[in-house]
Amino acid sequence: MKSWHHCKSSVRHFGGIEEDYIKIHQWFDRTKDHYADIRHRALRHHTLGIKQCEDKFGEVICNADNKWVPVRSIAEQHIREDIGFIPSVQDWLKEMKPAKWMVSTRKNILKTKKLM
Repeated sequence: MKSWHHCKSSVRHFGGIEEDYIKIHQWFDRTKDHYADIRHRALRHHTLGIKQCEDKFGEVICNADNKWVPVRSIAEQHIREDIGFIPSVQDWLKEMKPAKWMVSTRKNILKTKKLM
């Protein structure tokens, strides 16, 4: 779902206008700039991403209707619309196959360079 469509949904849920929500929804989807397939969601579409969103935008925003809306609710709405539920970081990482380069010891780095 595009950020603007999430904004339209936020207006239906919380009132206000689309511009009230655009920065939050764009923040969630900005990871597409660095990984342009569905896996970009692994970087922010989870419980930690919700907390990071609150840290960035505050606990509440005031929309154009002068209504205070919890940022957590907006973030949860975004993730549910994209995935259908709110995964944890563990949900994402358990699907990731560990690679040898992920072990950060100098010994392993030297072995990897010799193989190249």
